Amino acid sequence: MEISPNKKIYFASDQHFGAPTPEKSFPREQKFVAWLEEIRHDAEVLFLLGDLFDFWFEYKTVVPKGFIRVLGKLAELRDSGVQIYFFVGNHDLWMYDYFEKELNIPVFHTVKEYTFNDKTFLIGHGDGLGPGDKGYKRMKKVFTNPFSKWLFRWLHPDIGVRLAQYLSVKNKLISGKEDVKFLGEENEWLVKYAQRKLETKHYDFFIFGHRHLPLEILLKDNSRYFNLGDWIGYFTYGVFDGTEFELKKYNH
Repeated sequence: MEISPNKKIYFASDQHFGAPTPEKSFPREQKFVAWLEEIRHDAEVLFLLGDLFDFWFEYKTVVPKGFIRVLGKLAELRDSGVQIYFFVGNHDLWMYDYFEKELNIPVFHTVKEYTFNDKTFLIGHGDGLGPGDKGYKRMKKVFTNPFSKWLFRWLHPDIGVRLAQYLSVKNKLISGKEDVKFLGEENEWLVKYAQRKLETKHYDFFIFGHRHLPLEILLKDNSRYFNLGDWIGYFTYGVFDGTEFELKKYNH
């Protein structure tokens, strides 16, 4: 895909709206909506790389209430012609077709490859990739098991959502509180994942979320790994201008 002149591709992840409470999350939602409005004039594509919500579960006829300003602004951008792609994270992995049907936003559950202006990207949330993180990987298998989802669906939404929100904040395996310290390049499991992928194919950019740290690490052959940070403490995002990828901070 060739990017149109004067247009850019934007990337953001790990907003965790709803945490630790809807009231405390609201100012961050307002800030994110302001950013979406700001990028609308030159955004050709927007990638949302997961954990937009601290918890999300789609029943057949019910979705969690709230987040109306965020969803409305995303719908507005999409209706104006901005392409938006959503990659589920470990907090909103129970997302199905609501975004696709209501907002015309495709939803992906695995990493995807893209080529923009002859630059190759590998993009995803980042959870469960690479070596280690075995506790979370076991938990993810439970969460994504069809029987587990079927059981949870039988809980009344008032009970199910409240229980899930509590676990999302309190359980470190889910909340990601262990993921906020830089481990060193030799121990960063997403770096190791990227290095393994480079053994079979070249990518110019690896773009992930999940780690909650803004990171840029040079790999071999001018390939680079980026982590987008979050919208809790850093308010960072990525932008590709057709030639270079850059991490930026939203300060408004």
